[in-house]
Amino acid sequence: MEQYIDYLRDILENGTEHADRTETGTLRVFGRQLRFDLNAGFPLITTKRVWMHGVATELCWFLSGGTNIRPLLEQGVSIWTDWPLKRYRDVTGDDISQDDFEQRIIEDEVFASKWGELGPVYGKQWRHFEGPDGYVDQIATLVERLRESPGSRRHLVSAWHPAQTNRMALPPCHYAFQCFVEGEPGDGRLSLMWQQRSVDSFLGLPFNIASYALLTHMLAQQADLTPHQLIFNGGDCHIYTNHLDVVHEQLERTPHPLPTLNLTPRDSIFDYTIDDITIANYEHHPALRAPIAV
Repeated sequence: MEQYIDYLRDILENGTEHADRTETGTLRVFGRQLRFDLNAGFPLITTKRVWMHGVATELCWFLSGGTNIRPLLEQGVSIWTDWPLKRYRDVTGDDISQDDFEQRIIEDEVFASKWGELGPVYGKQWRHFEGPDGYVDQIATLVERLRESPGSRRHLVSAWHPAQTNRMALPPCHYAFQCFVEGEPGDGRLSLMWQQRSVDSFLGLPFNIASYALLTHMLAQQADLTPHQLIFNGGDCHIYTNHLDVVHEQLERTPHPLPTLNLTPRDSIFDYTIDDITIANYEHHPALRAPIAV
């Protein structure tokens, strides 16, 4: 994962300071690419611990079409809580703690339906993209095309719905991905490239890399293909100014060898659960913590 370390150095050395929506401040560059050979190991950052349980739980939630944080909280994953919690506090004036808010979401279905909803975010767009002629299940369509028309140039999924971004708690940062097949099912190779408009390079990007690597393995398994390359294309690639100290600490660490992914086969891409996903030989440096910008 030396290329990820080099990417962080690039932002530190070439980035310009800029104010941002969250009023935190960033160092930012524009237009960067990273490429990962999935045959060389699973691209889980080793210079800090990446929480694979959270990565896998979120991806399965996306694939389920979910847009409410309740199923995530029931599995101990709080990565989406900040946005509905902020909305609840702003609307009600109640300075509830995060723990109490999450407990109410879990215990009270009516409260969860009102305050745990994120709007038409990734799960909605991936599984129920709304058009003039009805809804499109983009993931089901993608799997079908990978199996039946592997050479197609239309293996594309979009999470960006211009007419609905103002209804989302957070418009999609990783807004689209495209698949590319070399060969045919049975002996072919699958690559995936995702597009990201806004990249929290310390907290978010390691999560995104692991998530799309896992998705590539799932899609390959469903289409009887071998995972090949994972490619990241970033637009506004930034480091928040309150992350600079931990980024410098991370740069002093030497990466370990990559771990491997074990994925239990399932009949449908929608059948995978957290129990089907295990990471072997994940040697990593201690976790590095930093606040999320909301």
